[in-house]
Amino acid sequence: MTVALVIIIIVLGGIAALAALLAASGLRVIRQYERGVVFRLGRVQEPIREAGLTRIVPIVDRLRKVNTQIVTMPIPAQDGITRDNVTVRVDAVVYFRVHDPVKATVVVQDYNFAVAQVAQTSLRSIIGKSELDDLLSNREALNQGLAIMIDSPAVGWGVEIDRVEIKDVALPESMKRSMSRQAEAERERRSRIITADGEFQASRKLASAANVMATSPAALQLRLLQTIVEVAAEKNSTVVLPFPVELLRFLEHATTPPETRPATDRKTTWTGETPTYARQPMPSHPHHVKNRHTHRATAAPMTPAGSADTSNPNPG
Repeated sequence: MTVALVIIIIVLGGIAALAALLAASGLRVIRQYERGVVFRLGRVQEPIREAGLTRIVPIVDRLRKVNTQIVTMPIPAQDGITRDNVTVRVDAVVYFRVHDPVKATVVVQDYNFAVAQVAQTSLRSIIGKSELDDLLSNREALNQGLAIMIDSPAVGWGVEIDRVEIKDVALPESMKRSMSRQAEAERERRSRIITADGEFQASRKLASAANVMATSPAALQLRLLQTIVEVAAEKNSTVVLPFPVELLRFLEHATTPPETRPATDRKTTWTGETPTYARQPMPSHPHHVKNRHTHRATAAPMTPAGSADTSNPNPG
């Protein structure tokens, strides 16, 4: 009797221990950033298990934990041709999170891989629809458009796209050189415009100053003295005084004696800047006249009939 009672106690204790073990094996802990999806005999059980301690039926239930944190996924660099036919290489990053654990578990096999593939495809599409200037300077609009393109299929997977950002746009070396030359030419154009504008304003001020000096001749002398003071302030040993050329010519003409002046028949004709002088008549000397007469005698003109005219042996 005692032996039977002991056996019964042992059996009951074993059953109780087994039940406690089974009960303990059905306990699960879900973290704060996770949600639990329970499959009972292959079917999803509602509601979704929240964070904390939860219990499932051993052997019958399967618990799958889904992370609801924001996932940062880099998009591999994609080669593409922009709308203005420029080859570029663009990489980006996408931020997303799971907002419906049931769809993320049931609808799509691997939502991380699916989001990565649709992000690459959307990035290629956005490259082909954009111009190079938009990729370089108008990235905010492109980021929004890219986020919308990725979010469209991701909504059905229970995934919410938080934001998408284009990280870098790699250009060919030839395009970089062309853009640098373009930027240099643009800066040169601005520099020339600024210089020309400054010269135009300075010329207007100088014209106004010239008009003021024309009304008051003493102002020109004062300006000349001021220039001399400015030159002397630099401790120079040479002082240059500007004089009009007409004044020098007048002084030269006034100080030249009359007997040393050129003859009246020597006239000076000015054409532009180079003076030309009229040729003086050749002096008549006896031997020149004799030679000329001899030459004319030996070369007498012919008459219209073809014979020499000797009626006037000493023509001239």
